[in-house]
Amino acid sequence: MAFASPTSALPSLQDLLRAGLGVPLGVLAVLAMVVLPLPPLALDVLFTFNIAISIIIVMAVFYVGRPIEFGLFPTVLLLATLLRLALNVASTRVVLLHGHTGPHAAGKVIESFGEFVIGGNFAVGVVVFVILTIINFVVVTKGAGRVSEVSARFTLDAMPGKQMAIDADLNAGLITQEEARQRRAEVRAEADFYGAMDGASKFVRGDAIAGILILFINIIGGLVIGTTAHDLPISEAARTYTLLTIGDGLVTQIPALLLSTAVAIIVTRVSGKQDMSGELGRQLFGQPRALAVAAGLLGAVGLVPGMPNLAFLAMASLCGAGAYLLKTRRAQAEPAPEPPPPPPPPEARELTWDDVQPVDLLGLEVGYRLVPLVDRNQNGDLLARIRGVRRKLSQDLGFLVPAVHIRDNLDLAPNAYRITLGGVPVGESVVYPDREFAINPGRVFGELKGIVTRDPAFGMEAVWIEPSLRDHAQTLGYTVVDASTVVATHLSHIVQTHAHELLGHEEVQHLLDTLAKSAPKLVEDLVPRALPLSVVVRVLQGLLADRVPIRNMRAIVETLAEHAPRSQDPATLIGHVRVALGRQIVQDIAGMSAELPVITLDPEIERLLQNSLAAGGSSPGLEPGLAERLQQRLAEAAQRQELAGEPAVLLVPPQLRHALARFVRPSIPNMHVLAWNEIPDNRRVRLVTAVGRQ
Repeated sequence: MAFASPTSALPSLQDLLRAGLGVPLGVLAVLAMVVLPLPPLALDVLFTFNIAISIIIVMAVFYVGRPIEFGLFPTVLLLATLLRLALNVASTRVVLLHGHTGPHAAGKVIESFGEFVIGGNFAVGVVVFVILTIINFVVVTKGAGRVSEVSARFTLDAMPGKQMAIDADLNAGLITQEEARQRRAEVRAEADFYGAMDGASKFVRGDAIAGILILFINIIGGLVIGTTAHDLPISEAARTYTLLTIGDGLVTQIPALLLSTAVAIIVTRVSGKQDMSGELGRQLFGQPRALAVAAGLLGAVGLVPGMPNLAFLAMASLCGAGAYLLKTRRAQAEPAPEPPPPPPPPEARELTWDDVQPVDLLGLEVGYRLVPLVDRNQNGDLLARIRGVRRKLSQDLGFLVPAVHIRDNLDLAPNAYRITLGGVPVGESVVYPDREFAINPGRVFGELKGIVTRDPAFGMEAVWIEPSLRDHAQTLGYTVVDASTVVATHLSHIVQTHAHELLGHEEVQHLLDTLAKSAPKLVEDLVPRALPLSVVVRVLQGLLADRVPIRNMRAIVETLAEHAPRSQDPATLIGHVRVALGRQIVQDIAGMSAELPVITLDPEIERLLQNSLAAGGSSPGLEPGLAERLQQRLAEAAQRQELAGEPAVLLVPPQLRHALARFVRPSIPNMHVLAWNEIPDNRRVRLVTAVGRQ
C-alpha cells in the first residue's frame, strides 16, 4: 500500500486558489469575523493588515498609468470597506466584553492608538477622531462622490460621439480594424469604470457615517456595561471605554481616510495615460516664474517684524534657488541658433530636360499656417494619416494609389489647402490647426460656439470649436476630429471619387504582372493576344468610375478573355465583367442583407430610352425638359433612401445601364445603377418606387 507524503496536498490547495476560490474564501472569513469572537492577537494582525492594504491601494492608485488600468478598484474598495466594518464589529465585541480589564483588552494596536497617539487623554482623542471624520466625510468623501457622479454622467453622454469618431478614423484609413476594436473596448471599459466608481463612492460615504455611529454606540454601551455589569465607577468606565473606543475608531478611521483619498485621486485624474508623479513635478514646480514670485512674496513676509523671519526667509531662499536652477537648466537645454546657410551660387549651366518638372498625379498644397501639420519636426501627423489613407484605399480599390506630393503654396490663404489631380485643383477648404472640428452627424442636442462651416468631404454641417469644448461637443452628439483628420478624410473622398483617373497603363501592367505570377497562361492569352493593353485599361477605369473595386483581377481577366473574341468595345466588356462581379457589387452596396431595395423607371421612360439607343445614340435621347425632370425625380428618390438609411439603387435593363450610369453620375453620385442580370440569385429585390415622367 502506498502512502502520499504530507506535501502532496499543497498542489491541490494551490489549484483551489488558482480556480478562483481565494476571494470567496476571504469574503467568508470577513463575514465570520462578524459572528465569531477574535482574540486580541488576531485583532492586532488584522488591524495591521487593514492599514497596510490601505497604504498599498493608495500607492497603486498614485502610480497607475490610467484610471481604467485599475479596473478592479471599485471591487477592491468594497472588499476593503467590508473588512474594515467587520473589524469594527469584532473589536466592538472585544471592547464591550473585556474592556473592564484595562486598555490592553482589545490588543496592542488599539491600546497604542489610545495611549500613544492621543496621549491617554480621551478628550483629545474625541477631538482628533471628530476632525478626521469631518475631513473624511465632509471634504474628501463628499467631493469624490460628486466628481464620480459627474464623471460617470459625462462619460456615458460622450460615448456616442467617441464611437462615431472611431468609426470616422476607421473609414478614413487612419486606424486598423484591430485598433478600432481596441479603442471601442477602451470606451466601454471607461464608461463601466466611472459608472462603478459612482456607486463605489457611496460605500465610502456610508462607511464614514457608520464610523461616527459606531463611536457613540461603543461609548454609551461601554458606560452602561462597565457601570452595571462590572460595577466600575463612572469616571473609570468613561476613561477606559472611551480610550478603547477612540483607539478603535482611529485605527479604522485612518485606513478609511486613505481609501477615501484613493477614490478622490483616481476620479480626479484625466483619462489619458500619464506618470502622475512626473506630471505633478512638471506642472506644479516646472515654472521658474512661479517659484520666483513665490520666493519674492515669502521674502517680503519674512522681513516683517514679529513674523517667524527665519522660517519664511529659509523657504524664500529654497524657492529662489529652485527658480534659478530651473531657468539655468532650460537655458542649457535650448540649442544654439545655427548660422544661416551661405547663399547658393548663381546658376551657370544651360537648361536641360531635367528642368522640366512632371505634373504631380496627386498633390496637396497647404498655406503657410498648415505647414506644421506636415512637418515631423513640429509633431505634425498629417503625413502618417495620409499614409494610412493610401494603405486603406489601395486595399479597397485593388491598385496602388499613387503617392501624394505635398508642398506649401504662398498664393493660398494661410489656413487653406488644395487637392490637385494632374495639376488641376479638384478640392479645397480651410482648416484651423489650433481648433477641433465638430461634425453634426444628423442629430445633436445643442449648439456650439465657433466658426460655422461644412464638412469639405460630405457637406455635413460642422463647427470649428476650441479644444476645451471637445468633451462638451461629444456629449451633445457631435463627432469631433482634429484638422489633420479633416484633410485626410477629404483626400480619401477625392481619391475614391476620381480613382478611375489615377489608374493608368503602368498601374494596369503591374496588376497583370502580379496576376501572371499565379496564372501566367491566363494573362498571356489576354494581353496582347485577345485585347490590347489600352482596352484593358479602359475597362478597369470604367469599373472604378462605377465605384466597382478591381480587387478580383482573376475574375476580371477571365471574363475579358472569354468575351474578347466577340467584342472589343469597352462598354460591352464592362457589362460582362459587372455580371461576373455581381455578387461583389451587391455585397458592397447592401452588405449581408438578403433584401436589396431598388428604384425602377416607368416602362414608358424605359421604352423611350431603348428606342433612342437603338437609333444609334450613345446617350439617352430625351428632350431637355424631360431629362431635367427625370434627374430631379431620381435625386429625390435617392435622398429619401438616404434618410431611411438604405442605399439608393436604380435597377434598369442591361442595355440601358451604361448610358444611365453616365447620366446620373455627375448630379447623383450616391446612386448605384445596376442591371437586372447583375443581381445574384440569393438576393431578394424589394421595389421602393418607380420614377416616371411626372
